[in-house]
Amino acid sequence: MNRRRFLAQSSLAGTALLGFPNIVSSASPGKRINLAFIGVGGRGGANLKELTKEPDLVNVVALCDVNAQNLDRAAMQFPGAKTYRDFRRLYEQQKDIDAVVVSTTEHTHAFATMPALKAGRPVYCEKPLTHNVWECRAIREAAAKAGVPTQMGTQIHGMPNYRRVVELIQSGAIGKVTEAHVCVSRAWGLQSKEDAEKNKDIVYVAERPKEEQTPPPHLDWDLWIGPAPYRPYNEVYFPGPKWYRWWDFGNGTMSDLGSHWNDLPFWALKLDAPLTIEPIGGPAHAEIAPASMTAIYEYGPRGDMPACKLFWHQGADKPEVWKNDPVISKWASGVLFIGDKGMLLSDYGKYILLPEATFKDFTPPAPFIADSPGQHREWLDAIVNGTPTGSPFATYAGPLTEANHLGNVAYRAGRKLHWDTVNMKFPNAPEAERFLGRKPREGWSLG
Repeated sequence: MNRRRFLAQSSLAGTALLGFPNIVSSASPGKRINLAFIGVGGRGGANLKELTKEPDLVNVVALCDVNAQNLDRAAMQFPGAKTYRDFRRLYEQQKDIDAVVVSTTEHTHAFATMPALKAGRPVYCEKPLTHNVWECRAIREAAAKAGVPTQMGTQIHGMPNYRRVVELIQSGAIGKVTEAHVCVSRAWGLQSKEDAEKNKDIVYVAERPKEEQTPPPHLDWDLWIGPAPYRPYNEVYFPGPKWYRWWDFGNGTMSDLGSHWNDLPFWALKLDAPLTIEPIGGPAHAEIAPASMTAIYEYGPRGDMPACKLFWHQGADKPEVWKNDPVISKWASGVLFIGDKGMLLSDYGKYILLPEATFKDFTPPAPFIADSPGQHREWLDAIVNGTPTGSPFATYAGPLTEANHLGNVAYRAGRKLHWDTVNMKFPNAPEAERFLGRKPREGWSLG
């Protein structure tokens, strides 16, 4: 799909969204939204709780999980819902679904999402939207074509702090921003034996294990593997968050927390596809994502915003300004915007303008981004009323997810990459394109 055609479809999708027929309307006041939940443990359990706060609005008709313990627990709460272990069977057999919530492991997100989009059903999918760039582009295209309400689960996006920061940056509080640094302290990746001894969630391993262990009786391991390359069960993969660091199933800290932290500069600076992506660190491990790494993204001018660089730092990697500034160094994680009139430092719930003396008498602009009722309710409102969501797949969550994945692609390729987003190519390094996606295991398809 070329860029012109994709943008045209995205525009049509926006039009379709505004005209999306009401599921709850004056003509059918008793009609509730029939929801199917795919993945009901962990984040799935939290999404189930949030989206069922108003029983007059939603009706849980289907529950699916490869883990019988999670499924049984959810079924006790919603005894009227049909239960499934395999979401492919759910889509084949369940005909009364109005919308779908996907909270599976990262490597099955796209495969659980695509059938709903093809059927013209709204989808709420946890972050990251997909496991790789190719899957993400496929989901973006399908979402644009479907024209239904979609939302990626980046709950911080719906909170007030990010909105106030976006307003400050876009109104010029710190001037023209040409540099932004994202620092994330989490280091889910290739750990040392010493680090593993300090963290009960880590089983130290330096390579993919050859030993096959017996899966827990409540877990359907073959379904858990899904479209990924088959690996014999081993405790190094399950339960979460162990699987996050394996390239087979996750992408380490970058694609997971990048969905939250890179979200802020992506929104505030109106970013889209980067021109280049350069890794610092390495070499990459063949099987396991890094604990610490840096990736540098270059973006061209966007409207009245100048060209800029976005730096991603995770784990032990910190920029000099983070190490040396007495105020900034106290923040374990955050986003630092550097403008020609000052700096802004933010985390999920607060921000500060720097130098503090310069902004002592500063008056922020009147809010111009409306507050959100929260990402879950925002999605339900979109289904009912045709109102927009904050993180739709085609035009926002998709580009953000692709950019995050490209950081890992550059790290695995071990070199600076020039990105042709229209053709999904690296003109200067075609050999790196093998990291953009993979062929799914037999029996699984995005088709």
